[in-house]
Parts: sequence; C-alpha cells; structure tokens
Amino acid sequence: MTSDNSSERNAFDAAVVSVRAGASAERAARELYDTLTEDERLNLLDGDVYYWSGRLDIVRHGYNIKPYVMGAIDRLGIPGIRFVDGPRGCVAGNGTAFPVSMARGATWDTELEEQVGHAIGEEVREQGGNLFGGVCINLPRHPAWGRVQETYSDQPVLLGQMGAAITRGVKSNAIACAKHFACNSMENARFKVDVTVDEATFHEVYAPHFKRTIEAGAQAVMTAYNSVNGEYCGQNSWLIDQTLRRDWGFTGIAVSDFVWGLRDVAKSVKAGLDIEEPFHQQRYTKLRAAMERGEADWSDVRAAGERILATQLRFYAQRAAAEPHGTMANAEHVALARTVAERAAVLLKNDGVAAGDNAAVSALPLRPGADLKRVAVFGRIADKPNTGDEGSSKVRAPYVVTPLQGLREIYGDDVVGYRAAEAPVVAAKRATRADAAIVVVGYTANDEGEYLKSVVSPDMLPLLPEPVTDEQKEAKAGCQAFMKEGMSTFGSDAEGGDRHSLRLLDEDVELIRAVSAANPRTIVVVVAAGAVLMDEWINEPAAVLLGWYSGMEGGHALADILAGNVDPSGRLPYSIPASEEDLPPFDSDATAATYDRWYGQRLIQHRGSKALFPLGYGLSYQAYGIEESRLLDLDRSHQTAIMQVSVRNEGDCDGRHVVQVYGTLLEGERAGERELLGFASAQVPAHSTTQVKVALDLSAIGRWNNETRTLALPQGTMRIEASSYWGDPDASTMEVEL
Repeated sequence: MTSDNSSERNAFDAAVVSVRAGASAERAARELYDTLTEDERLNLLDGDVYYWSGRLDIVRHGYNIKPYVMGAIDRLGIPGIRFVDGPRGCVAGNGTAFPVSMARGATWDTELEEQVGHAIGEEVREQGGNLFGGVCINLPRHPAWGRVQETYSDQPVLLGQMGAAITRGVKSNAIACAKHFACNSMENARFKVDVTVDEATFHEVYAPHFKRTIEAGAQAVMTAYNSVNGEYCGQNSWLIDQTLRRDWGFTGIAVSDFVWGLRDVAKSVKAGLDIEEPFHQQRYTKLRAAMERGEADWSDVRAAGERILATQLRFYAQRAAAEPHGTMANAEHVALARTVAERAAVLLKNDGVAAGDNAAVSALPLRPGADLKRVAVFGRIADKPNTGDEGSSKVRAPYVVTPLQGLREIYGDDVVGYRAAEAPVVAAKRATRADAAIVVVGYTANDEGEYLKSVVSPDMLPLLPEPVTDEQKEAKAGCQAFMKEGMSTFGSDAEGGDRHSLRLLDEDVELIRAVSAANPRTIVVVVAAGAVLMDEWINEPAAVLLGWYSGMEGGHALADILAGNVDPSGRLPYSIPASEEDLPPFDSDATAATYDRWYGQRLIQHRGSKALFPLGYGLSYQAYGIEESRLLDLDRSHQTAIMQVSVRNEGDCDGRHVVQVYGTLLEGERAGERELLGFASAQVPAHSTTQVKVALDLSAIGRWNNETRTLALPQGTMRIEASSYWGDPDASTMEVEL
C-alpha cells in the first residue's frame, strides 16, 4: 500500500458508511485493525505528541487550547480521539462559560442540562474535538473536596440523572466521557491516596451514577488518579474489566487521567485501559519491552485497539450531519448560560424588614424604583470575574459579567455604590446611608479547585520519559525553565486544592456582621461550590442567596433575581450541616481513606442531628405546595416507578418548583433512612395547580447481591414522600409494599 492511495486514505470513512448502514462496529473495527502496522497498533494506545513537547506547549500557550489527539492514523483516515476538557464548557478556544456543574445540579433540571450538553458538544466539535472529557460525576463525600464544583451533587440519583442528561446533549456532536472512575473526591492527595471500599457500598453508593450515565450513551470513561482497594484505578482490573465491562456491559473506551493516570504499563493494558492520555509517555517508552518480557501480549493490545476503533466508528456513524459553525459563545449559548445561572441560585433566607407605615416586607425582591435611591455593595469579590478554578476546567470566555456590573445595569450607576476595599467600621457607616446593602462573599480559585501546586514526588518521576533526541531535550529544558518551584503548568498563580476551612474567611464574616448591624435590609450573596458552614452569622442578615460560580452571565442573572425579574428556583443539591461534627472525617494529605455510607444528609440523620439547611431546600418569591400524589406505575423487576404529583403555586407570578420524591424503608436493617428516589423541575403558573410526573429509581434503596452482581430490591413496606425538600413536613405521603 502507498500513502497516496485514495481508497486507503478513505478506509475509515468507508467503515463509517458501513456501520451507519447497519454493519457491526466491532466487525468493522477488526477489519480496520488488521490493516495496521505494529507501530500503528501501539500508537492507538496513547497520545500523538511526545510528552515534553506537549507539556511545553501547555506552559507556553495554555492547557487544551486545541484538542489533544490520540491515535490518529492519517494513512487510513482514522481521526483518533480528539480530547477537549470541561465540564463548565468547551475549554478549547473561547467558548461559553456556563455555571459550574454543582450550580447546574442545583437546578434539578435535566432538560436544561441536556441543552447545556448540546451547546458544549457543538462548541467542542467546532474546535475540532470529538470527545468531551467533562462529564464529571464523582460523589463528594466531604464538601472540602477542592473539585466539588465539577460535579452535581452528593446524591447518586441526582448525579446519575444529570450525568445522563449532559451525555444525551453532548453525544450528537462528541463522545461523552464520564470521569473520574472511581471513588475520587480528594484533591491534594489524589495521586497517593488509597481508598478502601467494600463491594456492596461501592455498588450501592459510589457507582450507580456512572452506570446510569453509561446507559445514557457515554462511550468513554476516564479512570481516577487514586487507587481503590490497593490498586491504582488506571490499572485496576476490578474497576475496568469486572465492573465496567462484565457487570455493566460497557463497550466503549477506558482512558487514563492525564500524565499520572497509570503506574504500570503492562498492568494497565491487561486490566483493559485502552488509552494513556494525552501524550507519548509510559506506553510509548516501556510497552514493547514489557511485552518482550511476557508481562503483556499482542492480544491485550488488539483488544484495546479494536475497542478504540469501534468506539470511533459508532460515534462517526451516528453523529449529527451538520458541522457546527459560529457556535463559540454565540448569542444562543450565552442566553442559555444566563438562564442556567438564574435557575441555579438558591435562596436560603428571606426575612421580613420594616417598610412604610410599620408594615413588613420580605428583604427580597429588591425592586428598582423611585423608593430605592441607594444600594450599597460590599465585598472583595463583588467586581471580580469568578467563574471557578483555574485548572483543567477553566473556560476562556470572551467576557464575564461580575455581580457589580449586573447590579449597576439593573439599578443604575447612580444608585449602586461600591468600594473595593474598606474596613468593616467604614463599610457600616456607608451601609447606614443606603436603602439596602448587598454583601458578596465567598471563595475564588485560590481557595478551592484543582490543586495547581507541584505535587510530584520522587516515586512519580520515573513515570516521565527520559528525552533522547536534541529536540526532546530542549523541550524538557524549556518546561523546567518555566516550571519553577510552586508554578502551575496551567499558567496561573492560583493554588486551588482542598478547602482548609468550610467557613468563610474571617474578613467576610466581619463584613457581614458589620453591614447587617448597620442596615436591616442586608442581603448576603455567597459564591462557592460545596457547603459553607454559616452557623456563626446566618441569623444576622435579612436574606442569604447561594450564588455559586455562576459563569460568564452570572452578574446579569444575580441582578435579575435580586430585582425580582426572575423567581429563584434553585434547590440545594446537598445539605448544609449546622457544624463540623456532622461531617465525615477528611484529611487532605491522607495516604489511605475508607469510603462508607455515612456522609451528607444520611450522616446527619444517622447522628440524630438537624441540618442548617437540608438536602433540596430553597425558597422562592412564590408560595408552592404539594397537594397530593398518586403512584401510577410500580415495576419491581426493573426497579422503577412513576408518581404523579400535584403542585400548587399560590403566588402572583409564574415560577418553577422542584418536586423531590423520597423513600424510607419501614423495616429491616436500614429502617428509617430516607433516600432520594426521583425529582422533577416543573413550571407552575400563578394561582394554579400543575400535574407533574416523576420517574422513580427504586434501585436507590437496593442492596448489592454478589451472586447475581446486581442491585436487588428489598422486600417490605416503604413510605414514599412527594416533597419540596428532605424531611418536608408538608409532604404528600403514602406507603407501598415492595
């Protein structure tokens, strides 16, 4: 064969046509694989750029400016895997910065998340990518986890439904890649911590959302850096071969996390890890020698190669025909980002304040008008673009609307006053002269996020290739010159990592107290991702809004909510505990950790405590209520049910309400434990009742059966509650026999 043979160059396209016409992707992949040389077969298994050259490109130009290509074979027209990161948008190019995933989890709106996925998929494809590496669905056991912003909730049902939703949206334009598999919810120690988890707990708590996302069409799974039960995830046969492939029937590709995602090339290949991402690194320099020693063989390589090719063939055979053009942060996507930010904000508190003639009105909404002559804004981050951490998920949006900018557009420059830095006593004096005070507090990329400090330990250095050619040596020298101690390869001076404290900074708390004491209409806006402990100051301001890292349009969304143009409909995707005592242990520098069932709302209930704000909680400007519920269908064999719920809006304006359905077994070992079964976000007109159908996942109360290797539904009586939040006393309740 020669390189100028057109039929050879079109071999991949011809195979795609065949699969689209109904041929087996696996068979087409086998036939295509048979035409590859030995070098091409090995090159499928890692990136196409030498490690030090790729690393130098990152430190000079930035992370993932363009797709990372792995396994492209131009001779046959094989495109290879073309990776673009996320999850708050398309990292390559200048895309739309959506609110972070945890904010989107607070919408409890799968239809909206599917729209976000479609928008991101279009942008990824326009940038030349064919795989979106941003379906992050790790379950955060503890809110101090630095990358908690990248996931949706600590509830498997909500995680799974949102992961499935973004997958459905993405997959018409890009392969959806779920990550990080598995038990990854510690940041600083991610390269060294070994997580111990028993098989039942794993399948009941830490795995269902991955399974649900794969069922929705995710064709790639990225393994985690940490080890599970003594073996690194990137070479863990129990996770990759047994769980993904045998238990779940996963036919897509398993890929490593970047650079440090595996420690033994032979083990990784035999365990079923298909691609070492994203550069020529360990497999490039060590795999042939390992095969010569008999530690791996060509059958292992072939199995991985055929999966890689079959996955590409299936994707290209079903992807949307139209090539996206002009989608990067276009008007439609920007408007969607604003809508998401509006629906994500969670109103936690809204007390009454004195008005004219001694009447009392709620602190919010704060409507513009002649009576509102002065609004004082406070806080070091009120005018800071603050869309999240500055690691691999950073989106280079063309602009970011800050809270201050949004407020000034709504209320006017002459009404809104702001000073970037002032002592609490000075702030209090300014607050006394205002009709209302808005205090913006919280975190930035320096406080939480991907850990960007150097964490390379001596045992990790052998994982990097030793340069051979002059070009390779120059690339390594260039990297070392840039990466001085403490510098980030992402080109940022932010540190990120796990949070040192779950409380606000002392200066933020002092500011809240001073301003709240001076102005009875003080509204606090908290910018964060995971739970923030608020017990020491929550009683002082009149209103508290959890605003999240809200994306490029976050300032506009915040202003619309405070002004009453938008009814707040976000609900907590986790509980906020009253104190540290109601949290599981967390050591950000641990080398070993045990993952059990006790975290979040379940741990709070188990301890007999009460959350400051329970799972699913949130206020609105309207008054909603659950009137009645009916079970329409119960399928024990599939462990599903459908519930119809009547939702009443007593307010004067249309709005959205999140219906949450919880199940509690009334007998047996776990009697009394309330678990989320399903939810639905519904539009409810003013002074009207809407019927909402909620799909229930009864496997959420299932027990792992090791013989059948499935979750089995326990027998007995279960109480079902259609609620507005966990433990809602006004829930509509019924009992069913399982």
